[in-house]
Amino acid sequence: MHHKNYLEDLESESIFIIREAVYQFKNPVFLFSIGKDSAVLAHLILKAFFPNKPKFPLLHIDTKWKFKEMIKFRDEFVKKNKLDLITYTNQDGLKKNVNPFTYNSKSYTKIMKTEALLKALKKYKFDCAFGGARRDEEKSRAKERIFSFRDENNTWDPKNQRPELWNVFNTDINQGESVRVFPLSNWSELDVWEYIKYENIKVVPLYFSKKRKFVKRDNNILVVDDKRMKIKNNEKIYFENIRFRSLGCYPLTTGFASKAKNINQIIKEIKKNRISERQNRLIDRDEIGSMEKKKKDGYF
Repeated sequence: MHHKNYLEDLESESIFIIREAVYQFKNPVFLFSIGKDSAVLAHLILKAFFPNKPKFPLLHIDTKWKFKEMIKFRDEFVKKNKLDLITYTNQDGLKKNVNPFTYNSKSYTKIMKTEALLKALKKYKFDCAFGGARRDEEKSRAKERIFSFRDENNTWDPKNQRPELWNVFNTDINQGESVRVFPLSNWSELDVWEYIKYENIKVVPLYFSKKRKFVKRDNNILVVDDKRMKIKNNEKIYFENIRFRSLGCYPLTTGFASKAKNINQIIKEIKKNRISERQNRLIDRDEIGSMEKKKKDGYF
């Protein structure tokens, strides 16, 4: 049972990080992005303070373009666990009809995600934001500290982060500065799924393979999630078994053919597959180092 102990070590490290941050900061928030990492982090946060509820809210940056199943999952989860949820949308972007079809993914993400997040953090004066990012997801996230400092403009400077030796975290910050805390930093995608299985955590059904309606656009499998997605004349609608490894706004998240209908099958698939799970996020493909640029601007 070596593996179970390994998961328990990861779990206790994450819970330690969560408690440490809540103890050190005045006004924390949990950035709930509704994906599998968010689900695991939510589970760990509930565990960290059990039987009490966490005294801080969940914040969902709602671009208005998430999959319908994600929003349904979010609302059910919050209700079931009696949590406080703040949803925040960048109203300026909404007024200008900033959307993933007519804007390129880079400017869309900047306006509807990064700017929205920064406005929300400022509005509610959060000094610490928990996120589910992991170091193995993507190159720039591998440079990330567990406690990641942001200056008063919420800018991330990878070269100006503090050393974290023996899990001693330096949490002194000045007025206006804040910290992003990543309790899942040391987890891999496989760890996340093993833990979901081990703890029986519910996740959005989009992770499991089933027959879904999609079009193939620029070699990407895009699910037709609502009427706002216009089908082009030369496009054919397919109805086949697909699933997702990473979830975001539906026009920017590509699915892939898969037979993995349950957690055991997903675990098997990941063990065989060596491609990063963020391959299917179009926002990461803008240009070399684009995730790092987004992070420096304040994206998660």
